[in-house]
Amino acid sequence: MILTRRGLMALAGTTAALSALPAFSQDKGTIGIAMPTKSSSRWISDGESMVKAFTEAGYTADLQYAEDDIPTQLAQIENMITSGVKALVIAAIDGTTLSNALDNAAAMGIKVIAYDRLIRDSGSVDYYATFDNFKVGVQQAESLVAGLKERFGDVKPWNVELFGGSPDDNNAFFFYNGAMSILQPLIDAGDIAIPSGQMGMDVVGTLRWDGAVAQARMDNLLSSNYGDKQLHGVLSPYDGLSIGILSSLKGVGYGSGDLKMPIVTGQDCEIPSIKSIIAGEQYSSIFKDTRELAKVTVKMVDAVLSGAEPEINDTSTYDNGVKVVPSYLLEPVPVNATNYEEVLVGSGYYTADQLK
Repeated sequence: MILTRRGLMALAGTTAALSALPAFSQDKGTIGIAMPTKSSSRWISDGESMVKAFTEAGYTADLQYAEDDIPTQLAQIENMITSGVKALVIAAIDGTTLSNALDNAAAMGIKVIAYDRLIRDSGSVDYYATFDNFKVGVQQAESLVAGLKERFGDVKPWNVELFGGSPDDNNAFFFYNGAMSILQPLIDAGDIAIPSGQMGMDVVGTLRWDGAVAQARMDNLLSSNYGDKQLHGVLSPYDGLSIGILSSLKGVGYGSGDLKMPIVTGQDCEIPSIKSIIAGEQYSSIFKDTRELAKVTVKMVDAVLSGAEPEINDTSTYDNGVKVVPSYLLEPVPVNATNYEEVLVGSGYYTADQLK
């Protein structure tokens, strides 16, 4: 075919017009992400990591925080369902309040992934992505015992008080039971004493993981049980509680003079707690790399939505009262003054400047 000058100009114009069209990236649909609160830095990190990972995988992410208000989170999830999200990723505030909403999601073919916290009493939870939460408790107790030996030697019994997480968070029971699998034999043997006598999640639980509530309880424990006794250790399941507990301890003179700071555990490696560990106050925390949890969750959602079987490594542990939810469990890592730099800075989770 011979093109005239006019034809060439027309072809050039068509090519230019085509090249001027915007390039559309693949959009696989919207994923609803319901997070509990921005009051904890770890949930902010979780949310940001998931938005980044879902966007890179070709999805649009609708991330919403409910600031620990149950009706707000329920309304957010219901709105996501109405808007036609492809899947829901939910870190529940109260894992027992979502059954009706999730049944509606299932009826619309929306897949549901419980994120870090198990959603209970619902058959419409498809999968669960979390860490080995029983192991978290084991590691906290092992760290507590190691610290007691290191700081207080063979002066026994070691006086210890127990704190639990929020009773409406299924994980809190795994943390507590994991810890007690280590501590109970030592209590039975007389190596550890609980001067307050307060044991069991119904007694030691801390609603909404509230540090102020933990601080007030520690104040009461000290005034009621430690007039002539020294406290040696505190099992704390979360850094936000640990900071409140430490404030109470420092308020009565622990960590100054001859009164050694009790061994206080934690979880989530929040910056204030890592700084406290560096300063020799909090003894340890547990690192749960939310970047890895986000990756696992995105892979899980992507597999489900493409009709494939997602990778899981636990089919027996997490019974939500209606079904055993197929799960993927990641490994937690204990952190203390000896390894925080390697684990947290070395992995790029924090910069050295953030911990100064």
